[in-house]
Amino acid sequence: MTTTTIILIVAGVLLVLIFVSVYNKLVKLRNHRENAFADIDVQLKQRYDLIPQLVETVKGYAKHEKETLERVIQLRNQAVSATTIDGKIAAENQLSGALAGLKVTLEAYPDLKANQNFMQLQVEMSDIENKLASVRRFFNSATKEFNNAVQTFPSNLIAGMFGFSKAAMFDLGSERATHEATPKISF
Repeated sequence: MTTTTIILIVAGVLLVLIFVSVYNKLVKLRNHRENAFADIDVQLKQRYDLIPQLVETVKGYAKHEKETLERVIQLRNQAVSATTIDGKIAAENQLSGALAGLKVTLEAYPDLKANQNFMQLQVEMSDIENKLASVRRFFNSATKEFNNAVQTFPSNLIAGMFGFSKAAMFDLGSERATHEATPKISF
């Protein structure tokens, strides 16, 4: 065997090892992102279970707010039935907006805010929302890592060959302005 042949074989083996290493990294990052979304799913399940209880409690006080309550339940059902990560993200953005509207509606019912069942449900909902914010940050971090690997050289070459593509973040979408607005306080 000549020196040139040995060099070509070693270079070929190195290229194959690099190729396999980059592919495995992409698979691990994709799986890490999917695992992060599974954590969101756990919190969303708790949220979905709590929403009907909250709505039923509110219904007893706010009979004329039926349309708002039905919209929350409808969006909850759409979110539960979403099957893809992107579908769940879109449904969750709509549900979060509806829940924010429900919170504004509830301000008109001081007796309801004093109800023990309602207060307990509010505490649980607040706890779930805080956990959701945390797991969304973790998911977005995993998505950023995955997207960086998919879009940077040389892994972008391998990503393109095997169908890895940029993934969506879990952001507030069109609801961002509502959530970022400074609250108005009036007396």
